[in-house]
Amino acid sequence: WDNADFSRGVGTTFYQEFSTLNTAKPPFVRDVEAKVRRYLRSSYSAAWTLKITWEKAPVHAAQTDTQKTITYQAVLTTDGFRSYILMLYQDGGMQWDYTRLTSTNVLIGYT
Repeated sequence: WDNADFSRGVGTTFYQEFSTLNTAKPPFVRDVEAKVRRYLRSSYSAAWTLKITWEKAPVHAAQTDTQKTITYQAVLTTDGFRSYILMLYQDGGMQWDYTRLTSTNVLIGYT
């Protein structure tokens, strides 16, 4: 996650919480469970999931460039014992020009 700058009225952040303990699971949560099972080769049944979407987020400082934006999501999920995060990026990758960022040690993902 980098310094997105929403101060110029460009871009939006959304979130949606799914509490699925003892309830029917929507397709989104079933898809998250399937990804965790596939990537980790383990059984997994989500009790809670949070989806956060940054849509058309401009890089910090947006006053210099509001045209190059990125849409990405973080999905946090837990079964009450184990927790996971999925970092999902828009097809085509990061649209920000990393050579113009204030920090030069840029990663997509987490450390």
